[in-house]
Formats: sequence, C-alpha cells, structure tokens
Amino acid sequence: MTQPTPIRRVPHHLRTALDLAARGVPVLPLRAGKVPFGNCPSCRDNVCGGRPNMKTPGPCDCPRPCHAWAAATTDPAALTGRLWATAWVQAQAVAYHPGGAGAGLTVVDLDDRHAVAWARASLPATRVVATTRGEHWIYRGVMPSANRVRPGVDVKASMSYARWLGPGTGTMTVLPDAVRGLVVKEETTPPRGEVVSSPPGRAVWDHRVATGCRHTERYVRTGLERGLALVRARRESGAGSQAFGVAQFIAKQHADCPGPCGLDVLGQHLITTAVSVGVPEPYAARAVTNGLAGAA
Repeated sequence: MTQPTPIRRVPHHLRTALDLAARGVPVLPLRAGKVPFGNCPSCRDNVCGGRPNMKTPGPCDCPRPCHAWAAATTDPAALTGRLWATAWVQAQAVAYHPGGAGAGLTVVDLDDRHAVAWARASLPATRVVATTRGEHWIYRGVMPSANRVRPGVDVKASMSYARWLGPGTGTMTVLPDAVRGLVVKEETTPPRGEVVSSPPGRAVWDHRVATGCRHTERYVRTGLERGLALVRARRESGAGSQAFGVAQFIAKQHADCPGPCGLDVLGQHLITTAVSVGVPEPYAARAVTNGLAGAA
C-alpha cells in the first residue's frame, strides 16, 4: 500500500511574509518580544563587519536572518530556504523594512492615545494601522528614522523595521514636511542662548521693494507678523513645516498682484524666525522657498 506524501505546513507568518514580498515589501521574522532574531555565531557582535547596507559597510553576505532590518528581503528562495526555516517556526510576528527598495514608506509610530491625539491635530491624514497601544500612520516616501522625536512618537523608515499589523484603513498620502521636520528638529542642537546660525541682517518690506504689490504696507506687515507668531509657537517641533505653510499662504495672497511684491524679503523673515526656534537654516530656507513657489 502506498503511503501518502506528508503535506508540509507553511507557518502562518511565513505565508504573510511571502504575500508581502510578492508585493515588493522587504520582510523578516520577529521572535518573542517583537524583536529580530539574534545574529548567527559567525556574525555575533558584528564580527563579520555587518551587512553592506548597515551604517558601517562590511563584507557580510550571510544568508541567515541576521542583522535585524538589514536582513529584510523579498527573495522567496531566501524566505523559504533551510537557513530561515527555524526562525519561521519560532516567529511571533512579521516585520517589514518601510524604507527598503520596493516599499518606499515611512511609518509614524504613535505609542499611546496622547500621541494619537497629537497626530490627528498636527499631521495630514493618511493610512492608519491600529497597534496594541496606539496607531501606525503610514506615508509614501522615505526619510531617516528616529526614535522619540516627541513624547510617544517614533519615525520608522530607512534603517529600521516596523511590525506588520495588517493593511490598515484610509488613503495613503505623500510624506509631508510636517513629518520630515520632526527628525530635522531632533537632529538640531542649537548653542545655548543662540540660534543655529547667525541670521543675516533683515531687509525691510515696503513699496520700494514691492513696486507691483496691490496691498497696503499695514496689510502685509500684519499678515507677516501673524505668520511669524505661528512659527515661533512651534518651538517643540514643526516650525519648518509651519514656515512652509505660512510662505504658501503669503504667496497666495499676492497671486493676483502685477508684481514684484518683494516676497523674497518676507521669506527671509520667515527663514530667520524658523532658525531662531531651532530649525536648521538649509531646511528652513528650502521650506520657505518651496512654500513661496508652491502657490505660483
């Protein structure tokens, strides 16, 4: 009598990983505690030099699920191979590399209800995935990752991983400056009592530099001061994004003027104010320039 051929059961988390990989999303298994599997003996303590796409490039091409997010792959042969089999049997969850090639995503990890409330008030709506304690807000676009950019908020994109908790709900939108500004702010360390860079001398807006503006000086100055106040109020985070929004609003107010309107002078005020609350000058200048141009 012919014995039936045993049917090999595919672990549940491996099925999920293969589905994601087929859509171009690099994946890896997570063990208990929602953490990656430790490096194999040959790679322990990164004696191998690390994978080539780690912060410190190295020669390692270990085929095992080593090196955390750097092991994430879309290769079905690797995912179903013998060297990954034990990990999938022990896996407690699936993770993905948001900033990896094929994914191109950024995840704003909101760890509690206070962080969620902040995001709903401060960030553009996008796809949302419920987590155990909070939410993941997912945007299209890649940026540097950073932890604790504000209370209860991490940003996961390049050189990071996020736990797969389902497709979520809502329409995914393009990564906004409001999120990029969170990491720029974290990397900013102004000297005590000073701004990041010494601001240039301020030019004065009047009709000598705005000969084609149809607005009165009082109207323009009042609007500018209100905008500067909004930027100054974002000392904790988001001043760069606020400067972008104010610049865009100002440009729209002057869209029907025959010009010139001296918007470069108004823009310099915005840049200087953003720098004064800790925004790096190159980022502030780019945000304001894009804002002024965006309404053209």
